[in-house]
Amino acid sequence: MAIDDKIEIDLELEKRQIQNAYRSLLRAAKKVTEKEELKKIRKAFEFSLEAHKNDRRKSGELYIFHPISVARIVADEMGLGSTAIICALLHDTVEDTNVTLKDIEREFGKTVRKVIDGLTKIDEFSENTSSLQAENFKKMLLTLSDDVRVILIKLADRLHNMRTLDSMRYDKQLKIASETLFLYAPLAHRLGLYLIKSELEDLSLKYKEPEVYNEIQLKLQKTADVRQRFIRRFYTPIKKKLQEEGFDFDIAGRTKSVFSIWNKMQKKQVTFEQVYDLFAIRIILNTDLENEKAQCWKVYSIVTDFYHPNPDRLRDWISTPKANGYESLHTTVMSPTGKWVEVQIRTQRMHEIAEKGFAAHWKYKDGKVKDNNLDVWLERIREMLNQDDEDVMEFISDFRLNLFADEIYIFTPNGDIINLPANATALDFAYEIHTQVGNHASGVKVNEKLVPLSSVLKSGDQVEVITNKKQRPRPEWFNYVITGKARSGIRKELKAAEKELAAQGKEILERRFNNLKVNFTSENIDQLQKYYGIDNTLEFYSLIAQGKKDLKKLRDFVVKAGNIQFDKAPLPESDKSGPLQKFISRPNLNKETIIIGQANDKFDYILAKCCTPIPGDPIFGFITINEGIKIHRTNCPNATQLMSNYAYRVINARWESREHKEFSVKLHFTGVDDIGLVNKITTAISKKSNINIKALKFDTNDGVFNGETTIEINDTEQLAGLISALKKIEGVFTVERIKTKDFYNA
Repeated sequence: MAIDDKIEIDLELEKRQIQNAYRSLLRAAKKVTEKEELKKIRKAFEFSLEAHKNDRRKSGELYIFHPISVARIVADEMGLGSTAIICALLHDTVEDTNVTLKDIEREFGKTVRKVIDGLTKIDEFSENTSSLQAENFKKMLLTLSDDVRVILIKLADRLHNMRTLDSMRYDKQLKIASETLFLYAPLAHRLGLYLIKSELEDLSLKYKEPEVYNEIQLKLQKTADVRQRFIRRFYTPIKKKLQEEGFDFDIAGRTKSVFSIWNKMQKKQVTFEQVYDLFAIRIILNTDLENEKAQCWKVYSIVTDFYHPNPDRLRDWISTPKANGYESLHTTVMSPTGKWVEVQIRTQRMHEIAEKGFAAHWKYKDGKVKDNNLDVWLERIREMLNQDDEDVMEFISDFRLNLFADEIYIFTPNGDIINLPANATALDFAYEIHTQVGNHASGVKVNEKLVPLSSVLKSGDQVEVITNKKQRPRPEWFNYVITGKARSGIRKELKAAEKELAAQGKEILERRFNNLKVNFTSENIDQLQKYYGIDNTLEFYSLIAQGKKDLKKLRDFVVKAGNIQFDKAPLPESDKSGPLQKFISRPNLNKETIIIGQANDKFDYILAKCCTPIPGDPIFGFITINEGIKIHRTNCPNATQLMSNYAYRVINARWESREHKEFSVKLHFTGVDDIGLVNKITTAISKKSNINIKALKFDTNDGVFNGETTIEINDTEQLAGLISALKKIEGVFTVERIKTKDFYNA
């Protein structure tokens, strides 16, 4: 009886918690929707509650809390209205319950149905695809043409999943965090959702590299008071002057996100203490639209009256907004204590767009504000989506190329401005003008000077493209471009050219078969492809057309009843019944764990060269196409891409022992060049730690040295001891384990 009473109390408690969660959602909804719309939201809540009544999450809590939380993010943190809130409440009903899209349309209309359809994943059992994650991501993006709310709700869904990732298995945490970092955080950035983008990045780092995340968090907490005192002292004279001038404003400090700090540490190869721009001062003005630009520049003048600006660090995103709609004026000034401080100046309208991105952009797009560069980017994505023949993995790769943070601004001969990612080339510019301009580009003038198509452009360049109808894209053009639109255009044209060649090759082979009285059947063509060792029929036909496959040999083959027989056996197919294939085909592969170092291994694995894992490193296995299983570190430079796009080929792995062999590790160190320093370093490595040195290289320049060594080591514990010993040597500045950044071919 006591147990029954306890269950009854728990159920009542859950009911109260659901009602409290729903009331919190209503409070958020009232800020962004009309009163009459609240009845529709109530209907969607009750519909979702009934559909998910028997569902619970991995954490054990009732599932309904998830759609309520997603709806609240949509309303509170994105500022979207009633339709988006309703769709967020219903977003998992079709995928996870017996509710159908017809039910959704009958109860809530066609618009809601279309959004829910975009949010519903492709059925894992009915879709035979190389990467289900990539297919689902592309399906979601297809709704960009009709309703961008699908993307925004999916980002809200992903954000809540990341906030509640603790209840998932470790391998699931890694895969979800990798996918988030690979696709969803860059997408949030491109849509201008700065706060959501930053939180997604921070949470991804928390699960991918918990030690790094916790260390930076702890250091931020320890330095918080000092930072706040510095910020107040810095902005006090500015604040006083702005008040005297009659400005209506808010002023505050903003600390960089954990991920942003870690990213800068990686790129600049510096420590936490050496990241000089840990925070920025933000000045937000309340002013009317007509006076925005003038007011911002006036505040800039006041700031630089007090502090000397760095002329190379002025960023005017008011005159030329970023492609994601971001508008702000940034300057970096020198403080009295000798520290550089970034000052951001913007209006309340600009601030809302910076924080809530796309939703705020459309809120202000009412005829008073011109269309944003965001519209141009969306149109670019729609063009990519219209190329139905494109491989889904190629599409994802091209899509990510459209998520660049840094941009340049190029002028056409008529003076129009074209946004391009940093490091874009003249050929990228040609494709940005129009795909056909790119396909037929034969030359280009930059600032009236003829330059190669591969020339990298700079902001402010004026570019004119010279076209020739006889010009066609060539395979080497892939080396000249970085934008998704250019790569997609080149790929499509090359495929079209290959199809033309293949048609010619097919005709040549058919004539040759007729002459030899061989039936033109798929069986005979398969036999011929096996003989030549070519899997792809299109490629085979294309090679025939180019004369790269000698068909004269066909005369030496035996023909019986119209079929080919070879004098020598065709190339053997790989053994598909071995232990590795049996292991891969297990139904619960994602729950398997392979043990590295186990004496009775039934299949081969190799340690990936891109990250050189050693015992003690967190690792995972990746099933390659031709090389069996490769073992990677979970923080491998390629891990994010592999886990995001190829999660179905990722398996758990762990070390059995730390003593079975020695492993190669590369270290990079910097410091102040001094007599005897090299000897001290080599002594520390070879004698103090009893470690074998395989290679050693030093370069010095103006009193600063850079060194790199390859060593044989047992495990991470021994490596940590060595790094600690090297850092204690006087003159040594940094010691880092090298991560290879080369792209890993899956």
